[in-house]
Amino acid sequence: MTTNETTDETTRTNQGPVPAPEQRLEMFKVAPAYYQAMIAVERASRQGLDPLLAHLVKVHASMINGCAFCIDMHSTEAEKVGELDHRLLSLPAWREAPWFTARERAALALTESITLVAQTHVPDDVYAEAAAQFDETELAQLIALIATINVWNRLSIATRMSPAAK
Repeated sequence: MTTNETTDETTRTNQGPVPAPEQRLEMFKVAPAYYQAMIAVERASRQGLDPLLAHLVKVHASMINGCAFCIDMHSTEAEKVGELDHRLLSLPAWREAPWFTARERAALALTESITLVAQTHVPDDVYAEAAAQFDETELAQLIALIATINVWNRLSIATRMSPAAK
């Protein structure tokens, strides 16, 4: 180790994590009817989808949106149902990573297109690939799941929800 590496490690160890920003408001307290409706939408949006696929989609959208709270929550949940760390860590580079199936790739491409809808407008080829991998009901659920995680990301970021220190 060089002196700089030792100093960097010592600094990181001695200082600990940076405090989270103060949460602006708690939606579940201030807007309980809306929050409960979102919980119901969340449950409905993942019906019929493979839990591992659903978590990949949620983590990927959350990474694109920069939502630390949702990245932490959904990667932790994904690991609990058997997802592998290297797959979660490589989501930003899924096109180059060989361990995603054709079905997962179609879902990840659709996730990007819907999450970045103002830029992409969900191109026909992305939609067609998803439609080739998922039946109509699954595709509808996948679109609902992607839309729902994007709402959660926006709520979490706007209210400054932060993951718990680990």
